[in-house]
Amino acid sequence: MSDNAVTDISTEVLDRLPVASGLRGTTRIADSVVARIAGMAAREVEGVYELSDASLRGAVAGAAQRITGTDRRDKGVTVQVGQKETIISLNLIVFYEASIPDVASAVRQNVADRVTGMTGLQVKEINIEVTDMRFPTEEKPEPEPKLL
Repeated sequence: MSDNAVTDISTEVLDRLPVASGLRGTTRIADSVVARIAGMAAREVEGVYELSDASLRGAVAGAAQRITGTDRRDKGVTVQVGQKETIISLNLIVFYEASIPDVASAVRQNVADRVTGMTGLQVKEINIEVTDMRFPTEEKPEPEPKLL
């Protein structure tokens, strides 16, 4: 789905949400919001160094982010959001010596808990691709200066 896509939350999900003074209305959650939640939740897990852009589109967006200094918490995250559920794909860079199966399991659990807790959407599946590994001898790159 596109980054600008918006998802309508189903009536079933809305029924579980608290309602102020009996008021109802439509709540819409953009795909980019779900992607940001998933990206932040994945980064919270020990053993995850960073998320990576594995596509050309992601590389171009990353270059644009470095130039403009904008925040990309959805980097390395792709989501497909329906009315009641979502499918999430993550591209991870893990630390050397971290157990990849343990990290992947912890990422799945944390992402599912955060996305469901914050949006009410059920996470149908979380696909993880480990695209790189961070070694202890590698220095963290200096942040590039922002251009005005």
